Amino acid sequence: DRLNFDTLAELPKCWIRTFVGDARNLNLIDDESIDLIATHPPYVSIIPYTKDRIEGDLSNIRSVDKFVEEMEKVAKEFFRVLKPGKYCAILIGDTRRHKHYVPVAFRVMQAFLKVGFILKEDIIKIQWNTKTTREKWKGTHEFYKIAHEHLFVFRKPQKNENLEKFKESSKW
Repeated sequence: DRLNFDTLAELPKCWIRTFVGDARNLNLIDDESIDLIATHPPYVSIIPYTKDRIEGDLSNIRSVDKFVEEMEKVAKEFFRVLKPGKYCAILIGDTRRHKHYVPVAFRVMQAFLKVGFILKEDIIKIQWNTKTTREKWKGTHEFYKIAHEHLFVFRKPQKNENLEKFKESSKW
């Protein structure tokens, strides 16, 4: 069964609020009040999102283990605020360390599964001529360029849902 979002003939009245803050602490958002989460977190110390080192900025974390640990905190908050049966989509890529591939995306996926999400889809986004790979490596090293990202679509289970049939999609 393909990813299918229900559409309404009439859109309900809604309100939009914007908060500036940290996804690891969504204390201004009520439990189970969000219908959809879409995010594209920073990469592990590849592209700095701030000029100066701001404490807590995920883009400044150099350790993959620490980055995944912090993303698990994000996953817990997303799980808390998302309504049961609704979706969370996260676009994330991988990196290299010491000329070897580091599957950051799958480590983050594990963190989301650990907190209770079910993996609905893994959509591969092909990247063409990305600045970070094209300019940083210039084809001088003995490895392939990373030319994709993962768009993981997670679903928060319904209350009292039988999760047995999703066990292969909820554990790594």
